Amino acid sequence: MAEQTMITLNNGTVIPQIGLGVFRTPDGETTVNAVRAALEAGYRHIDTAMIYRNESSVGEGVRQSGIAREDVFVTTKLWNDDIRAHRAKAAFDESLERLGFDYVDLYLIHWPADGWQQAWDDLQEIAASGRAKAIGVSNFHQHHINELLANSDVVPAVDQIESSPQFTNQELVDFVHGHGMAAEAWSPLGGTGGNLLSSPLLAEIGAKYGKSAAQIVIRWHIQRGMVVLPKSVHAERIRQNIDVFDFALTDEDMAAINTLSTGHRNSADPDNFDF
Repeated sequence: MAEQTMITLNNGTVIPQIGLGVFRTPDGETTVNAVRAALEAGYRHIDTAMIYRNESSVGEGVRQSGIAREDVFVTTKLWNDDIRAHRAKAAFDESLERLGFDYVDLYLIHWPADGWQQAWDDLQEIAASGRAKAIGVSNFHQHHINELLANSDVVPAVDQIESSPQFTNQELVDFVHGHGMAAEAWSPLGGTGGNLLSSPLLAEIGAKYGKSAAQIVIRWHIQRGMVVLPKSVHAERIRQNIDVFDFALTDEDMAAINTLSTGHRNSADPDNFDF
C-alpha cells in the first residue's frame, strides 16, 4: 500500500488526505475496533464530533493502537446546541475530557447554527491556547464564509461539506480552495440516500484498475484535492478505502464520474436545517 498523501493547511498544520469518519458508529467496542483497524491499516486521521457520542471510544482506540498521539490527526466538532448556548469553550473542554487528550488537531463549528459568529471568536481563543492545532467550519455555504471573513482576520483551515459524485458541490469546493482553505468531503460515497456504489459506470472504471466502486470514488475525491472521510466499521472495507494510492484516474475517468451528479443533496441544506 502506497503511503497516503498530505495537505498543508493555511496555518501550516499538515492533515492526511484520507480520514476515518465515525458518524453513526456506535460508542464502545465498535468504534474502538474501527479506529484500531484504521490505524493498523495506515490511517493517521480520525474524524469525530460531540454529537456522534463516540469521542471517548475514539480516544480509547487511539490509545490502544500504540501509535503516538502526535502521529494521529484527530478532529472533533462543536454541536449546534452548544453554539446556540454560547458555550463553545466549555463544550471544547468536555470534548477533550471525553477523548482523553490535551489537544485536538482540528476543531470545527459543525453547522452554521444561530450564534456561530460568537463561536468563531471562541474557537480563535482555543486555537491561541494551543489546544486546537487548527480551527475551521463545517457545512458553511459561500455566504457564511463571506460573513466570517468580513468580520475576522482568521481564515478557517477547512470547510467540511457534503460532496460525492452524486452531489459534487463543486462551486463551493472551488470557492473554498480559492480562499486558501481545505475542502473536506463528508458522505463521500453518496451516503444512505443514494445507490452510487451500484453505478455501472463506476464498475466499468473500477474494472480497468482492479478497484472497487468505493475505491474509484475515493480516488476521484483525492484528485479533486479533497480531504475525504469514508466511514466503515468493517476492517477489510477500512483497509480497502485507503488502498487508493497505487493508481490514478485519467482526465476522461474524472469527467465521466462527474456526469453522475444529480445536483441533489442526500442530507440537510445548511440554509435550512432543524436540528
